[in-house]
Amino acid sequence: MAKTNETHSPEQLNRIVAGTKIEGVIVSDNNIRIDGTVKGTITAKGRLVVGPTGKIEGEVICENADIEGALTGTITVNGILSLKSTARLECDITTKKLAIEPGAVFSGKCVMGGGVVKDMKQSMEDQGRQRVQDSSHAQSKER
Repeated sequence: MAKTNETHSPEQLNRIVAGTKIEGVIVSDNNIRIDGTVKGTITAKGRLVVGPTGKIEGEVICENADIEGALTGTITVNGILSLKSTARLECDITTKKLAIEPGAVFSGKCVMGGGVVKDMKQSMEDQGRQRVQDSSHAQSKER
C-alpha cells in the first residue's frame, strides 16, 4: 500500500479556471490562482494570484498577492500586494508592502505597513530637531 504525503505546502497550487463561478468560502493552506469568478471569502496561507480574467467579489486574506484581474470588497495581505497593469480594484486594502504598475486602477482606502507611517513621522521629527541643533550650533560658533 503506497504511503500518501499529506504535507501542506505553499508550493502546491489550487486553480479556479476561466469559466468557473464559485460562491462561498474558500480556505487554502497553499497557493491559489483565480482565473474564474469568486463571490465570497478567500483565505490562503500562500500566494493568491488573480489572473487577467479573474474576478473576486468579497473578502480576501492571504500571505502575498499578485492581482491582474478585478477585485471588489476588501483585501488583507500579510506580505506584498502587487497590482499589475491590468488590475482593477474597488476595495479597501491592508498590506505590509504595495507595488503598483502603471495602468493599474485602484479605488478605495489603503493601510500599509506595520508602523511605517509612525516611523516616517518620527524620522521627520528627528530631522527637524537635527536642523534646529545644527542651526543653534552654527550661531554659537559665529559669536
